[in-house]
Amino acid sequence: MSRKNKEHQSLKEVLGDFVQDHNLSKGLDKVEVKDLWFELMGKGVGNYTNNVRLQGNTLMVDLSSSVLREELSYGKEKIIAMINEALGKPLIEKIVLK
Repeated sequence: MSRKNKEHQSLKEVLGDFVQDHNLSKGLDKVEVKDLWFELMGKGVGNYTNNVRLQGNTLMVDLSSSVLREELSYGKEKIIAMINEALGKPLIEKIVLK
């Protein structure tokens, strides 16, 4: 790409190119999914969440409350849909609640 074309790129385009060129999208997805869990699930669930991590297309969530784990297990599909919608892509396929 010529220098002149680079001068007319938006910051979003430049950052997108940088992320793609350096294979950073998986790492950014991991951070964004963790942040979205706490944002979408609220403070109540967040207080009982010990760890959230993305392994491939599976969201692994460690909870300190067995009652909450049971309640959330009934809404896994809805949680997956909410997170994927917030991400703008179908990244999460499965949730494992521990």
